[in-house]
Amino acid sequence: MANTRAKLAELDPVWDRIVREAKAAIADEPLLGGLIHNTVLHHPSLERALAYRISLKLASDEMSGQILREICDEAFGADTGIAASARADIVATYERDAACHRFIQPLLYFKGFQAVQAYRVGHWLWQQGRVDLAYFFQMRSSEVFGVDIHPNARIGKGIMIDHAHSIVVGETAVVGDNVSMLHSVTLGGTGKEEEDRHPKIGNGVLIGAGAKVLGNIQIGHCSRIAAGSVVLHEVPPCKTVAGVPAKIVGEAGCDQPALAMNQLLGL
Repeated sequence: MANTRAKLAELDPVWDRIVREAKAAIADEPLLGGLIHNTVLHHPSLERALAYRISLKLASDEMSGQILREICDEAFGADTGIAASARADIVATYERDAACHRFIQPLLYFKGFQAVQAYRVGHWLWQQGRVDLAYFFQMRSSEVFGVDIHPNARIGKGIMIDHAHSIVVGETAVVGDNVSMLHSVTLGGTGKEEEDRHPKIGNGVLIGAGAKVLGNIQIGHCSRIAAGSVVLHEVPPCKTVAGVPAKIVGEAGCDQPALAMNQLLGL
């Protein structure tokens, strides 16, 4: 049994660490025992824990938690990439969010992480042609988390959304890997056009709080968008833009802005 557990831990170190942190959290605060047992320790894998957490959060009188959990289980079972991306998101949040000190925190408490995982299930449903159910996931995520991501948007792995209040990601938006964004970010369109109309965010991009990126424009890899900026034109790789409308104000300041999380201009 010990050998089997060691092999499983080697295969899934993220889940093994969450389980260890869950036990330690209960020892520190027994009043959270029910929450942590139900969310973590009652489940054999991160996939099952995520299905439980998402379904619990999105359940309503219109759709029971049991039905939502079955949908999530189906999605995780059909596409292993969903949970692999979730693991990358947990690590990203731990490494980039100064308020995150344990892997278990995003699963239990961080609505940005939870909203992205709900989006991933909705995106899978959209790809399967189950459009109305995908829209239901979008609607409930917006109502519960304040994060409105269209299920047809394409979002990579290693995503960190800090605070995650009032996030909007449009239907044809694309977000690359290892992107960090703060609250009140909009990746939107510029009018009523129905074709490809939303931004394409490259890998490693840092998007500051309140920034608006509008239209079918390319935001180059490893660039920085300053807080409060309105970006209407293409941004080259490894540059910093700021202002309304946003203009290039310098280099990105480092190789991986999304990982460094440095939002001070000139640095």
